[in-house]
Amino acid sequence: MKVKLLNYLPDKKTSTRLRKRGLHEQEWLKHATFTFSIEGISRSCSHQLVRHRMASYLQQSQRFVKLSKNSYVTPPKINASDAARKTYDELMNTIWEKYEKLLEAGVTVEDARFMLPNAAKTNMTMTVNADSLLNFFKLRCCLHAQWEIRKLANEMLKEVKRVAPSIFANAGPWCKTLCVCPERDTSCVLYPKYAKK
Repeated sequence: MKVKLLNYLPDKKTSTRLRKRGLHEQEWLKHATFTFSIEGISRSCSHQLVRHRMASYLQQSQRFVKLSKNSYVTPPKINASDAARKTYDELMNTIWEKYEKLLEAGVTVEDARFMLPNAAKTNMTMTVNADSLLNFFKLRCCLHAQWEIRKLANEMLKEVKRVAPSIFANAGPWCKTLCVCPERDTSCVLYPKYAKK
C-alpha cells in the first residue's frame, strides 16, 4: 500500500488570509480539501472506502486495465501461517491462470474481470473535505476497523498531519477524539489510554 497526499486547499497562504478575515478553522473545514493517491489496496478495501460518500473517487478500471499475476493483497493473518499462505497463493495462482486463459481465448478484459477476487489490487484517487476526513479517521483508525482500511486511514492521517497539524492534531479513533468508545470494548488496548478518562 502506498498513500501520498497530492494536493490540499487551503494552503498556508490561504489559511492565513482566512484567519485575517476572522474565520476560525472549524468554520472552513467543509471547504478545506485533501486529494490522495492510493495505490495497492484490495478491491475489498476500496469497497469499504467508497462507503464514505462525502468524498470523490477515481478508481483504476478492471474493465480496461488487464491485471498482472500476483497483483493481489494478502491479509497478515494468512501471511502469518505457512499452510494458510500456501493455500491462499495456490488459489490466487489458479485464478490468475484462468483469467489469462480467458483473455487468450478472446474474452474481453471487461468480461474476464468477473472472476477476479476481492483481493485484486486497485489504485485510487480520493478527494475529501477536512470535516468528512475527521469523521473517516474516527471510524477507520479504530482498532475495530478491518486491518487494511485501518492501515490506509492511519497512512492518510500521517499525510494530513504534516500539512495541516492544527486541523488534525487530535484526529484519530472515537476514543481519542471524544474519549468515548462506541463499542464499549474495555479490552481494547486504547480504552484505558483514551476512553477511560
